[in-house]
Amino acid sequence: MLRYSRRLLNKFSLLPKPTHQTFSLLKKTHTMSTTTTTTTTTTINPISPSTTKVGWIGTGVMGRSMCAHILKAGYKLTVFNRTLSKAQPLLDQGAQLANSPAEVASQSDVVFTMVSFPSDVKSVTDSILSLLRPGGILVDMTTSDPTLAVSISSLASAKSCYSVDAPVSGGDRGARTACLSIFAGGDPDIIQALSALLSLMGTTHYMGGPGKGQFAKLGNQICIASTMVGLVEGMIYAHKAQLDVEMFLDAISGGAAGSKSLELYGGRILKRDFEAGFYVDHFVKDLGICLRECEKMGICLPGLGLAHQLYLSLKAYGEGGLGTQALVLALERLNNVSLDSKAAA
Repeated sequence: MLRYSRRLLNKFSLLPKPTHQTFSLLKKTHTMSTTTTTTTTTTINPISPSTTKVGWIGTGVMGRSMCAHILKAGYKLTVFNRTLSKAQPLLDQGAQLANSPAEVASQSDVVFTMVSFPSDVKSVTDSILSLLRPGGILVDMTTSDPTLAVSISSLASAKSCYSVDAPVSGGDRGARTACLSIFAGGDPDIIQALSALLSLMGTTHYMGGPGKGQFAKLGNQICIASTMVGLVEGMIYAHKAQLDVEMFLDAISGGAAGSKSLELYGGRILKRDFEAGFYVDHFVKDLGICLRECEKMGICLPGLGLAHQLYLSLKAYGEGGLGTQALVLALERLNNVSLDSKAAA
């Protein structure tokens, strides 16, 4: 499902659904003395398993589950991942393996990327755009730099292609259950055309033009960061107050302190399950981008800064490969306590 805010609906009117064989897109041509508007027709066939070849670069913790939904829907899928073992489950389900991002692009109408860092996004984008056919669509689902997303959109346009920034939230569970929130930035007609694919992974929220999907995801990460700090601090406090922490979490989950972070991670923390649904390394990257954007905007968000420092401390201890719920380890060290009942015994 594609969701638009009331303000954006008013701005774009009620966006047409892709009911025709092609989409007509308005392009403005500027001269020194006049501005003319011409209509060009770009052939974008309705996206379906019978007409659309899909490519995917980055089959990690979340990407692998998202690809599986595409395969189950009947699409032909070509994948690339630097570590072959992470792509093998998809190959077993019928995906084709490419030897490079460029090879994925050469065999695809729509290419998704979900990699680790902005430097990776730039590298694979250059390769993709070198061989993606005119009219092809690049969808970057990495949490990355908004400025880079705008730049990629311009580069894609120069190649007669399209680019959408569409980072997601919901973690590994959201990826497995196709319940992700997808923050989309770019041409609204292209995003509407992609709805057949995006709906297989979750709910799409149109946030505005190029880069706006990334801005929305960064705001999401700021909210999560402080929520995680609050959750872990509450658990440390309950432990020191000699409460049963599991009973405490159950008691607060139905009240104002309840949160998605508590739902997803409270139990994992108590079980000392720090397997990554989202890596500490990647979260530190995200929060670092947030801080740089705050500096550009001239705003101070102290909660964000504190969370960034706490997560950086995990990296310093060599714990960047753990999940974000490992934040409890940093707070345990600060307070010389452990919630690990086995260790306490």
